[in-house]
Amino acid sequence: MQILFYITTKNHKEAVKIASTLVKKRLVACANIFNNIKSVFLWNNKISKAKEVIIIGKTTKKNQTKIISEVKKKHSYDIPCVVFTKILGGNKEFLKWINSSTV
Repeated sequence: MQILFYITTKNHKEAVKIASTLVKKRLVACANIFNNIKSVFLWNNKISKAKEVIIIGKTTKKNQTKIISEVKKKHSYDIPCVVFTKILGGNKEFLKWINSSTV
């Protein structure tokens, strides 16, 4: 089963480092990086604001645990955001490519 992942990072350098590692290890087929996202969140009982960078990518369900483990090794946050959602459908050739590009 193909899935999407969503990861937030503190800056572009960290996002590229994480995305490159995941692709190099063939845990993900592709990662897209979105810069300068404004985030508002509750941390230590305070409303915080930050600029973040988002990584969205394509992988398979079997790689979820390995992806979380790799992200935790490389990420600067105490509790990194790493979430997944199912891909319900799409271009069949692209979905096959996701399978063939991951281990």
